[in-house]
Amino acid sequence: MSSDDWSDTENDAVVASYFSMLNDELSGRSYNKAAQNRLVQQQIGRSRGAIEFKHCNVSAAAKGFGLPIVKGYQPRFNFQMALAEAISRWLAQHPDWETAVCRPHQSGMAETSSLFVGVAPTLRNTPPPEELEKMQAVARRFDVAGRDERNRVLDRAGEALVFHHERSQLHQQGRGDLAKRVRWVSQEDGDGAGYDIFSFTPEGRERLIEVKTTNGWERTPFHISRNELEVAEARREDWYLFRLYEFARSPKAFELRPPLDAHVTLTATSFQASFQ
Repeated sequence: MSSDDWSDTENDAVVASYFSMLNDELSGRSYNKAAQNRLVQQQIGRSRGAIEFKHCNVSAAAKGFGLPIVKGYQPRFNFQMALAEAISRWLAQHPDWETAVCRPHQSGMAETSSLFVGVAPTLRNTPPPEELEKMQAVARRFDVAGRDERNRVLDRAGEALVFHHERSQLHQQGRGDLAKRVRWVSQEDGDGAGYDIFSFTPEGRERLIEVKTTNGWERTPFHISRNELEVAEARREDWYLFRLYEFARSPKAFELRPPLDAHVTLTATSFQASFQ
Protein backbone atom coordinates (compact mmCIF):
# COMPACT_ATOMS: atom_id res chain seq x y z
CA MET A 1 0.00 0.00 0.00
CA SER A 2 1.43 3.36 -1.02
CA SER A 3 1.57 6.38 1.28
CA ASP A 4 -1.38 7.85 -0.65
CA ASP A 5 -3.62 4.85 0.02
CA TRP A 6 -5.73 5.07 3.14
CA SER A 7 -6.40 1.97 5.18
CA ASP A 8 -9.87 0.98 6.36
CA THR A 9 -8.90 2.09 9.86
CA GLU A 10 -7.91 5.54 8.61
CA ASN A 11 -11.04 5.89 6.49
CA ASP A 12 -13.22 4.80 9.40
CA ALA A 13 -11.65 7.42 11.66
CA VAL A 14 -12.22 10.24 9.16
CA VAL A 15 -15.80 9.12 8.47
CA ALA A 16 -16.59 8.95 12.20
CA SER A 17 -15.18 12.46 12.63
CA TYR A 18 -17.25 13.71 9.69
CA PHE A 19 -20.51 12.28 11.03
CA SER A 20 -19.77 13.76 14.45
CA MET A 21 -19.64 17.21 12.84
CA LEU A 22 -22.66 16.51 10.67
CA ASN A 23 -24.70 15.43 13.70
CA ASP A 24 -23.83 18.65 15.49
CA GLU A 25 -24.60 20.76 12.43
CA LEU A 26 -28.00 19.17 11.80
CA SER A 27 -28.86 19.51 15.49
CA GLY A 28 -27.89 23.18 15.58
CA ARG A 29 -24.95 22.60 17.93
CA SER A 30 -21.61 24.36 17.52
CA TYR A 31 -18.47 22.35 16.81
CA ASN A 32 -14.81 22.99 16.08
CA LYS A 33 -13.45 21.70 12.76
CA ALA A 34 -9.85 22.34 13.80
CA ALA A 35 -10.32 20.35 17.00
CA GLN A 36 -11.85 17.47 15.04
CA ASN A 37 -8.91 17.56 12.63
CA ARG A 38 -6.40 17.44 15.49
CA LEU A 39 -8.24 14.49 17.01
CA VAL A 40 -8.01 12.54 13.77
CA GLN A 41 -4.34 13.47 13.42
CA GLN A 42 -3.70 11.88 16.82
CA GLN A 43 -5.63 8.76 15.81
CA ILE A 44 -4.05 8.04 12.43
CA GLY A 45 -0.95 10.25 12.12
CA ARG A 46 -1.94 11.96 8.86
CA SER A 47 -1.32 15.66 8.26
CA ARG A 48 -3.86 18.42 8.82
CA GLY A 49 -4.07 19.11 5.08
CA ALA A 50 -4.53 15.46 4.17
CA ILE A 51 -7.37 15.08 6.67
CA GLU A 52 -9.01 18.31 5.51
CA PHE A 53 -8.92 17.07 1.91
CA LYS A 54 -10.27 13.67 2.96
CA HIS A 55 -13.22 15.33 4.72
CA CYS A 56 -14.03 16.94 1.36
CA ASN A 57 -13.86 13.47 -0.21
CA VAL A 58 -16.33 12.26 2.42
CA SER A 59 -18.71 15.06 1.36
CA ALA A 60 -18.56 13.81 -2.22
CA ALA A 61 -19.15 10.17 -1.25
CA ALA A 62 -21.94 11.18 1.14
CA LYS A 63 -23.65 13.04 -1.68
CA GLY A 64 -23.59 9.84 -3.69
CA PHE A 65 -25.21 8.10 -0.71
CA GLY A 66 -28.07 10.59 -0.74
CA LEU A 67 -27.00 12.05 2.61
CA PRO A 68 -26.74 15.64 3.84
CA ILE A 69 -23.18 16.98 3.87
CA VAL A 70 -21.20 19.22 6.23
CA LYS A 71 -21.22 22.86 5.16
CA GLY A 72 -17.76 24.14 4.33
CA TYR A 73 -16.40 20.81 3.09
CA GLN A 74 -16.97 21.20 -0.63
CA PRO A 75 -17.23 17.78 -2.33
CA ARG A 76 -14.05 16.53 -4.02
CA PHE A 77 -14.89 13.56 -6.17
CA ASN A 78 -11.47 11.96 -6.63
CA PHE A 79 -12.19 9.42 -3.87
CA GLN A 80 -11.72 5.67 -3.86
CA MET A 81 -14.67 3.31 -3.36
CA ALA A 82 -13.01 2.23 -0.10
CA LEU A 83 -14.14 5.54 1.38
CA ALA A 84 -17.74 4.86 0.33
CA GLU A 85 -17.42 1.44 1.96
CA ALA A 86 -16.35 3.18 5.19
CA ILE A 87 -19.53 5.28 5.06
CA SER A 88 -21.55 2.12 4.51
CA ARG A 89 -19.92 0.54 7.58
CA TRP A 90 -20.69 3.63 9.68
CA LEU A 91 -24.34 3.59 8.62
CA ALA A 92 -24.59 -0.13 9.40
CA GLN A 93 -23.18 0.51 12.87
CA HIS A 94 -25.65 3.38 13.43
CA PRO A 95 -28.90 2.04 11.95
CA ASP A 96 -31.09 4.62 13.70
CA TRP A 97 -29.10 7.66 12.60
CA GLU A 98 -31.13 8.60 9.52
CA THR A 99 -34.35 8.12 11.44
CA ALA A 100 -33.09 10.45 14.15
CA VAL A 101 -32.02 13.27 11.82
CA CYS A 102 -35.47 13.57 10.26
CA ARG A 103 -37.50 13.23 13.48
CA PRO A 104 -37.58 17.01 14.09
CA HIS A 105 -39.37 17.40 10.74
CA GLN A 106 -41.90 14.70 11.55
CA SER A 107 -43.85 17.08 13.79
CA GLY A 108 -42.77 20.71 13.55
CA MET A 109 -41.90 20.78 9.87
CA ALA A 110 -45.11 19.01 8.91
CA GLU A 111 -47.07 21.97 10.27
CA THR A 112 -45.07 24.46 8.20
CA SER A 113 -47.03 25.77 5.26
CA SER A 114 -44.12 27.24 3.28
CA LEU A 115 -42.33 24.83 0.97
CA PHE A 116 -40.33 25.94 -2.04
CA VAL A 117 -41.33 23.93 -5.10
CA GLY A 118 -38.83 24.54 -7.88
CA VAL A 119 -38.16 23.27 -11.38
CA ALA A 120 -37.17 19.65 -11.89
CA PRO A 121 -33.45 19.25 -12.75
CA THR A 122 -34.38 17.64 -16.08
CA LEU A 123 -36.31 20.75 -17.13
CA ARG A 124 -33.51 23.24 -16.51
CA ASN A 125 -31.21 24.62 -19.16
CA THR A 126 -28.13 23.44 -17.26
CA PRO A 127 -26.38 20.13 -17.95
CA PRO A 128 -25.98 17.54 -15.17
CA PRO A 129 -22.74 17.80 -13.20
CA GLU A 130 -19.69 15.99 -14.53
CA GLU A 131 -19.49 13.96 -11.31
CA LEU A 132 -22.98 12.50 -11.79
CA GLU A 133 -21.73 9.11 -12.99
CA LYS A 134 -19.52 8.66 -9.93
CA MET A 135 -22.41 9.52 -7.61
CA GLN A 136 -24.69 7.16 -9.52
CA ALA A 137 -22.12 4.38 -9.16
CA VAL A 138 -22.14 4.85 -5.37
CA ALA A 139 -25.95 4.97 -5.34
CA ARG A 140 -26.21 1.73 -7.33
CA ARG A 141 -23.62 -0.17 -5.33
CA PHE A 142 -25.09 0.71 -1.95
CA ASP A 143 -28.78 0.78 -2.98
CA VAL A 144 -29.39 4.35 -1.90
CA ALA A 145 -32.92 4.36 -3.33
CA GLY A 146 -33.75 1.21 -1.37
CA ARG A 147 -32.40 2.71 1.85
CA ASP A 148 -34.65 5.75 1.49
CA GLU A 149 -37.60 3.50 0.65
CA ARG A 150 -37.10 1.45 3.83
CA ASN A 151 -36.86 4.55 6.04
CA ARG A 152 -40.49 4.72 7.14
CA VAL A 153 -39.95 7.73 9.40
CA LEU A 154 -38.50 9.70 6.48
CA ASP A 155 -41.29 8.44 4.24
CA ARG A 156 -44.09 9.48 6.61
CA ALA A 157 -42.48 12.80 7.49
CA GLY A 158 -42.27 13.72 3.81
CA GLU A 159 -45.87 12.73 3.19
CA ALA A 160 -47.03 14.76 6.20
CA LEU A 161 -45.21 17.83 4.90
CA VAL A 162 -46.83 17.52 1.46
CA PHE A 163 -50.27 16.90 3.00
CA HIS A 164 -50.08 20.14 5.02
CA HIS A 165 -48.56 21.99 2.07
CA GLU A 166 -51.45 21.02 -0.23
CA ARG A 167 -54.05 22.13 2.31
CA SER A 168 -52.24 25.40 2.90
CA GLN A 169 -51.97 26.15 -0.83
CA LEU A 170 -55.69 25.61 -1.33
CA HIS A 171 -56.51 27.86 1.62
CA GLN A 172 -54.30 30.58 0.15
CA GLN A 173 -56.15 30.22 -3.17
CA GLY A 174 -59.47 30.76 -1.38
CA ARG A 175 -60.45 27.10 -1.72
CA GLY A 176 -60.96 26.15 1.90
CA ASP A 177 -63.78 23.89 0.75
CA LEU A 178 -61.30 21.78 -1.21
CA ALA A 179 -58.63 21.97 1.50
CA LYS A 180 -61.01 20.14 3.86
CA ARG A 181 -61.25 17.29 1.35
CA VAL A 182 -57.50 16.70 0.97
CA ARG A 183 -56.72 13.18 2.19
CA TRP A 184 -53.55 11.45 3.31
CA VAL A 185 -54.45 8.25 1.50
CA SER A 186 -51.46 6.10 2.43
CA GLN A 187 -52.00 6.94 6.11
CA GLU A 188 -55.76 6.48 6.12
CA ASP A 189 -56.16 3.57 3.70
CA GLY A 190 -52.67 2.05 3.58
CA ASP A 191 -50.30 1.73 0.65
CA GLY A 192 -51.56 0.37 -2.64
CA ALA A 193 -53.52 3.21 -4.22
CA GLY A 194 -50.57 4.22 -6.38
CA TYR A 195 -50.36 7.63 -4.72
CA ASP A 196 -50.05 9.01 -1.18
CA ILE A 197 -52.02 12.27 -1.12
CA PHE A 198 -55.41 13.00 -2.67
CA SER A 199 -55.62 16.73 -3.34
CA PHE A 200 -57.03 19.23 -5.82
CA THR A 201 -56.00 22.04 -8.12
CA PRO A 202 -57.58 25.42 -7.29
CA GLU A 203 -59.98 24.75 -10.18
CA GLY A 204 -61.17 21.56 -8.51
CA ARG A 205 -59.37 18.95 -10.61
CA GLU A 206 -58.02 15.97 -8.68
CA ARG A 207 -54.31 15.83 -7.83
CA LEU A 208 -53.03 12.32 -7.09
CA ILE A 209 -49.65 12.85 -5.46
CA GLU A 210 -46.97 10.20 -4.95
CA VAL A 211 -44.35 11.51 -2.50
CA LYS A 212 -40.69 10.47 -2.68
CA THR A 213 -38.41 11.86 0.03
CA THR A 214 -34.65 11.89 0.51
CA ASN A 215 -32.12 13.60 2.74
CA GLY A 216 -29.85 13.79 -0.28
CA TRP A 217 -29.55 16.11 -3.25
CA GLU A 218 -32.08 16.62 -6.03
CA ARG A 219 -30.72 13.88 -8.30
CA THR A 220 -30.69 11.14 -5.66
CA PRO A 221 -32.33 8.05 -7.24
CA PHE A 222 -35.58 6.67 -5.85
CA HIS A 223 -37.67 3.52 -6.07
CA ILE A 224 -41.05 3.52 -7.77
CA SER A 225 -43.37 0.50 -7.82
CA ARG A 226 -45.02 -1.13 -10.81
CA ASN A 227 -48.40 -0.18 -9.32
CA GLU A 228 -47.39 3.49 -9.03
CA LEU A 229 -46.25 3.49 -12.66
CA GLU A 230 -49.51 1.88 -13.79
CA VAL A 231 -51.61 4.46 -11.92
CA ALA A 232 -49.42 7.24 -13.33
CA GLU A 233 -50.13 5.98 -16.85
CA ALA A 234 -53.85 5.39 -16.27
CA ARG A 235 -54.38 8.79 -14.59
CA ARG A 236 -51.81 10.71 -16.60
CA GLU A 237 -53.66 14.05 -16.36
CA ASP A 238 -54.08 13.86 -12.58
CA TRP A 239 -50.98 12.04 -11.26
CA TYR A 240 -47.96 13.90 -9.86
CA LEU A 241 -44.65 12.70 -8.43
CA PHE A 242 -43.65 15.12 -5.66
CA ARG A 243 -39.91 14.83 -5.02
CA LEU A 244 -38.70 16.16 -1.66
CA TYR A 245 -34.94 16.49 -1.20
CA GLU A 246 -32.45 17.85 1.37
CA PHE A 247 -35.16 16.96 3.87
CA ALA A 248 -33.01 16.80 7.01
CA ARG A 249 -31.70 20.33 6.53
CA SER A 250 -34.23 22.50 4.68
CA PRO A 251 -36.74 20.59 2.53
CA LYS A 252 -37.08 21.57 -1.13
CA ALA A 253 -39.22 20.02 -3.84
CA PHE A 254 -40.11 19.67 -7.49
CA GLU A 255 -42.82 17.82 -9.37
CA LEU A 256 -42.61 15.34 -12.22
CA ARG A 257 -45.51 14.50 -14.54
CA PRO A 258 -46.04 11.38 -16.63
CA PRO A 259 -44.52 9.94 -18.66
CA LEU A 260 -41.78 9.56 -16.06
CA ASP A 261 -39.32 8.08 -18.53
CA ALA A 262 -39.09 11.54 -20.07
CA HIS A 263 -37.31 12.63 -16.89
CA VAL A 264 -35.67 9.53 -15.40
CA THR A 265 -34.22 6.21 -16.49
CA LEU A 266 -36.40 3.37 -15.21
CA THR A 267 -34.32 0.32 -14.32
CA ALA A 268 -35.69 -3.04 -13.16
CA THR A 269 -34.06 -3.85 -9.81
CA SER A 270 -35.88 -7.07 -8.86
CA PHE A 271 -37.98 -9.80 -10.42
CA GLN A 272 -40.86 -11.92 -9.14
CA ALA A 273 -40.15 -15.63 -9.40
CA SER A 274 -43.19 -17.84 -10.08
CA PHE A 275 -43.12 -21.65 -10.11
CA GLN A 276 -43.91 -23.35 -13.41
